[in-house]
Parts: sequence; C-alpha cells; structure tokens
Amino acid sequence: MDNYFKGKNVEEELERSKIPLKDLPENFLLMQVKGGSKMANLLSHASGILEDKAATAVVWSGAGVAIPKAISCAEIIKRQFSIPHQVSKLTYKRIEEFWEPKIDGLETIVVKRQVPVIHILLSLDNNVDVQQLGYQSLEGKKFWQMGQSNSKNQQYKAKKPFKHKKSQEKTVTS
Repeated sequence: MDNYFKGKNVEEELERSKIPLKDLPENFLLMQVKGGSKMANLLSHASGILEDKAATAVVWSGAGVAIPKAISCAEIIKRQFSIPHQVSKLTYKRIEEFWEPKIDGLETIVVKRQVPVIHILLSLDNNVDVQQLGYQSLEGKKFWQMGQSNSKNQQYKAKKPFKHKKSQEKTVTS
C-alpha cells in the first residue's frame, strides 16, 4: 500500500425512513450517536425532549465505535424515565474506501466494508409489538430489586438525573 494514498470514503447515511424497527411512532426522537459525541450533551437533549413530552419514543443509533456509547445512553435514559419498552436491532451499513495510486499505471482500489450498527427503540407507549425479536420489557422484571438484601445492587444509589438546560432555573441575587 506504499504506492497508494487514501481517498474519499462513501458510506450510506441513516435516514428516519430506513430504520429497521417496525411500529415506530410518527413523532419519535432520533439520536444518532457518533464516536466523538459527548454523552452529557446527548443525554441532556434527550431528557429535555422527554420531559417536555414532545416525544414518547427515542431511537438511539450508533455505528462501529459508537455502539457502546449508544447502548450506555439508552440504558441511562431507560432507567431515568422508567421506560417500559425496548426493542434492539443490529444491522450493518456499507462503507466504500477509495485508495488512489501515487504512481501512473496503477488502478484505484475500492475496499468495501460492512460496519455494525445498533438501533435501540425506547418507548413509553404500549403499542410496541412484544412478539418481535429484540423486545425487552421492564414490566415484571425489576433487576435492581431482585436478589439478596445484602447485595451491592440493592445498595445502589442513582446519581441526579440529567436535566435539560431549559428546565433549569437560574436565580439572580442582587
């Protein structure tokens, strides 16, 4: 590869209409998590929308290195708002890397990769199909309440939930 330099990357963009989750409500919040996204910003935005009741469902999407961050954000919001329904889907997106030759007479090399993508639907509505693959419910299963009384999980104390910047009131003293 000494005779080539990396050119452009072409990857398919995520569109709201192409999310592979069925029974999506019309008004849902799509949170696209990138590798460099700050969790505090993502969580404060999503919690603000849910607090204002502007949406009753959130879809967290992350690709490649952003998958763990998308899962963490979804779990934090799910616990903060006690969201009863979750559907998770794993898919792939196609990326093409173009390698341009440094020397005349060589052809451009195209490397085609598939990168994993996760989509996590969190819904407050009861219109989610509970029979679909990837469905999880909080109803009837309270993980933090199960187990022995001396368990460390029982002694867990949640931190303050993330607050949306609009909902924080500032007091001015003279």
